[in-house]
Amino acid sequence: MRKLSLLFILFAQVVFAGSKVEIYASKIDSQNGTVIASGGVTVVYTDYFLTAKKATYHRESGDLELFKDIRVNYRGKYKILGEYAKMNLAQKERTFKPFYMLDTASEVWMNGKKGYAKDNDIDITSGLVSGCDPIDPMWKVAFSSSDYDAKSMWLNIYNARFYLYDIPIFYTPYFGYSLDTIRRTGLLMPSLGVSQSEGFYYEQPIYIAEQNWWDLELKPQVRTSRGVGGYATYRFVDSSVSKGYLDLGYFREKDSYFTASQVNLKNQKHFGWNFGYTNTDFLNQWFGADLSGQSGVYVDTSYMNDVEYINLATNNAQNQITANQVISRINAFYNTDENYVATYFKYYQNLDKENDDSTLQQLPALHYHHYIDTFLKDHLIYSLDLQSKNLYRKIGANVVRTDINLPILLQGNFLDEYLNLSYKANVYMQHSSFRHRGNYDFQDGYYVRNYHSLKVSTQLIKPYDDFVHIVSFGVSYNKNAQSKETGYYEKYSEFCSQLINQDDPQCEFYNINRISEEANFDFTQYLYDNGGNEFLYHRLSQKVSYENKDRLGELENELDLKLDTHLSYYNNVFYNHQFHRFTRVLNRIDYNHFGLVMNLSHLFKYDIAKAQTNEDPYTKYLTSSFHYKYNTHYSFAGMYNYDIELKQRKAASIGFTYQKRCWEFGVKYSENNRPILDVSGNSSSVYDRYLFISVILKPFMQSDPNNALIEYRISDN
Repeated sequence: MRKLSLLFILFAQVVFAGSKVEIYASKIDSQNGTVIASGGVTVVYTDYFLTAKKATYHRESGDLELFKDIRVNYRGKYKILGEYAKMNLAQKERTFKPFYMLDTASEVWMNGKKGYAKDNDIDITSGLVSGCDPIDPMWKVAFSSSDYDAKSMWLNIYNARFYLYDIPIFYTPYFGYSLDTIRRTGLLMPSLGVSQSEGFYYEQPIYIAEQNWWDLELKPQVRTSRGVGGYATYRFVDSSVSKGYLDLGYFREKDSYFTASQVNLKNQKHFGWNFGYTNTDFLNQWFGADLSGQSGVYVDTSYMNDVEYINLATNNAQNQITANQVISRINAFYNTDENYVATYFKYYQNLDKENDDSTLQQLPALHYHHYIDTFLKDHLIYSLDLQSKNLYRKIGANVVRTDINLPILLQGNFLDEYLNLSYKANVYMQHSSFRHRGNYDFQDGYYVRNYHSLKVSTQLIKPYDDFVHIVSFGVSYNKNAQSKETGYYEKYSEFCSQLINQDDPQCEFYNINRISEEANFDFTQYLYDNGGNEFLYHRLSQKVSYENKDRLGELENELDLKLDTHLSYYNNVFYNHQFHRFTRVLNRIDYNHFGLVMNLSHLFKYDIAKAQTNEDPYTKYLTSSFHYKYNTHYSFAGMYNYDIELKQRKAASIGFTYQKRCWEFGVKYSENNRPILDVSGNSSSVYDRYLFISVILKPFMQSDPNNALIEYRISDN
């Protein structure tokens, strides 16, 4: 026997199967091919770093045994603790009794009576797993056996019992979970809900990701008192420059729910689809071209037989839409430094109508734009824009409308750049060719004009000790030089130019903005602190007409004031001199400090055109929201939207969230006024009230503010 005893840490090296085992200890004995180390043992083997009070290494068998206070660190990703460990370096086998493992990335720990590992697989017998503090964890999962793949970071648990502290909650024979973010096929977190009218709600998403370029999410759902249905989302990435998705959905109402008098729905079956696709280099990719410019395709198309298709896609009432129109778009373009060419398709589906036969569709629009060019050392600037739109519908008049706009600008600086002077000549033409004239005798025609604009402006900058003041003042003068109109424009220009007639069906295709002889006075000022941060923006604008009896146009005042780094105020006001009243007033306050984020806004509008037709001209709307983080655990949030003129609450919510390292609990009460299509085909609305309960067990679940685990619909009775 040879005994080595040193006052300093000793080092022993063993080479086995091409891998080096390094053993550090304050005391090492060697006897008959067995190395015995004690006194602060440290073992380094490939990517493993191990510490223990005692270790033995058998050269012949390749077994390494560790005793007492064992710590194992593998590539810094997880740590394993135990009282006894045996590692066979030849077979790459490891045994721990008892077993404790901590994944440092996800902070998930696992313990068991015994742990056996070979290569990247770890099997655990009879233990617990949790993401909470190991001392009295808030939640834990007990299991009879478990296995973990350290390479794929996938955890399987068998005969799992979920506990809230020591109270058993539910049992499942199997539970699997990934400790990383790699997509895998499996079940996603279910959604639950309870409603007096719809009964018990359950949705179980199924996620399929067999290849890295696509995935599929199936979401079957049941509402026990209302019906059953399902939604699916297919996502794909077909190249490095393109990706897309396809949504499908179907839901069928039960006869008892559909015929209930308080429901009054138009359709018993709700279905629809949505397809989206983007490609940022389609010309080169699809047609084998070698173009230096940028090309792109954008697709966002939808169809649904009514608004309930969207509202039934989720159990979250906050996601239910309140709009009455869905727009489908297909855009394609090619862009260079000098030119832009594009085509646009737009299809409008009105969810509050039985069909869209009378709705104007844009199928398609063609667009060409020549970017700004300069002459005379950048003093002469011009550009060209041409658009042609095919406005089509089954019932009513159709038209192909073409717009041409050619602005030419001459500009210069004078008096040592204190004075800026510019002159613009703008040639504009619009042509309308009617394909179907509807109930009116619309005639093809064109409108062409040339108008002049002269602008004089100056800008002054004055630095002070604590801030910089910038003042801009400008005066522009516009005059219509020549104009000519034929056909439709000649017949309807006088009638449709009047504000009171703009909503008349005869003016549906008339969008000419008259150029009056007028001047516009514009004053703008800015204040910046020494750090370059703007804390005041103020603009005042007034038009003066030289044609109308009422010479003064609407006065606009805009103010954006940052009272400090946490509080800001915005105001935008329009005042009509003729009617001696404000036509639009918007006020908004934003606050962000001490964990509180809050905004409050109020909108007032007075529509003069509606007032002249005896319609209600007023719009008064209040919106507000807040989020308050009380401390690291508690946060509160709420919102309130109210239509003051209609005396109708549009939406409201209030709730709180409590979160810790391993779990999160939230409660929210929400109200929402949403549209429906009633049995008569008319637009109606339903006022929903819900209670949302969210429970997140980290890291097995992820927090989602738009989705709750449990939803309860509160009865109106």
